[in-house]
Amino acid sequence: MTSFFFEYGLFLAKLLSVIFGLLFVLSGIARIISNHRSEESSDGSIVLTNLSEELDEIEELFLEETLEEAAYKRYQKQKKLTEKKERKEEKKAAKQKPKQKLEEETIEPDSRLFVIHFQGDVEASEVDNLRECINAILTTATERDEVLVTVDSHGGYVHSYGLAASQLARLRAQNIQLTVAIDSVAASGGYLMAVVANKIIAAPFAIVGSIGVIAELPNFHRLLKKHDVDYETYTAGKYKRTVTVFGENTEQGRAKFREELADVHRLFQQHIADYRKINLEKTATGEHWHAKDAIKLGLVDEIKTSDDFMFEYHREEKGKMYRVEYVIKESFADRLQHIIHHTGKTLLTALVKLKPGKILRS
Repeated sequence: MTSFFFEYGLFLAKLLSVIFGLLFVLSGIARIISNHRSEESSDGSIVLTNLSEELDEIEELFLEETLEEAAYKRYQKQKKLTEKKERKEEKKAAKQKPKQKLEEETIEPDSRLFVIHFQGDVEASEVDNLRECINAILTTATERDEVLVTVDSHGGYVHSYGLAASQLARLRAQNIQLTVAIDSVAASGGYLMAVVANKIIAAPFAIVGSIGVIAELPNFHRLLKKHDVDYETYTAGKYKRTVTVFGENTEQGRAKFREELADVHRLFQQHIADYRKINLEKTATGEHWHAKDAIKLGLVDEIKTSDDFMFEYHREEKGKMYRVEYVIKESFADRLQHIIHHTGKTLLTALVKLKPGKILRS
């Protein structure tokens, strides 16, 4: 019996070796294909979702399920009468309009609300997606339209978030009403973006502020010195390198590095002053506040979630709402890599659960 299980275990090991070998080869092929395709094109596209229609469908569904049959029929009848009346009024208004030459007629779309979500990380890696969304909006947007951007970010590299803020500033430059909603957090670089808006709304306990600059790095110079390892850096320019991870830092270098941080902080404050009148002595300390307190300091204009904002826009029938996304289509190579990764993970999990010791003892 023991011999049987030993041979079975050996067969299983050989089988798994072949499977993992094939997965390794397929993974390599997938990476090559993926790299080749990424050099050719990003395969990205704008996806527009009609949020107004989605809400109307949900409302209709709830009324149908929750109203009594007779009440729902009355509702449908009233709805049809209202729609018929509106169509008559539209036809009447169209007849009363003076006739114009076709070439003189202009197409004026109804007011619209475009919704973009920005999920931030240290590198503000979604800035390219944000750029594409704003490019798409600006192709047809007029001063009658509005844009709502939900920002969720703890901040990160100042140059990356500076670029993201510049993308939002393009909307302001075209006189398009821009609202930024902070449902969770917009701190540091996140607030650098938010402050560009005409109006900032935030959920009551959203984190706002952190108008400051930070830089942290370890130094291994003493550890290297202890093991008799020299680390040398060659530069041209007095301040090309101020502080370093492996070399010996000087007081002069540290002082210059602090000066550079102070310059970035000054630019941050100037950026805020360009868009919002607040007391920077009180707010540009690097502290953060919850929105309930931030509104007292002028960092936020109104306590309101993005959902509240959109529901109000819909209920007041200001216009249609659209979610704008830039989606990069997943290639066959990417899908293959995901399948390989998932398969390998499943096999490893199965191996961990196997207990060959117990089998051999049987």
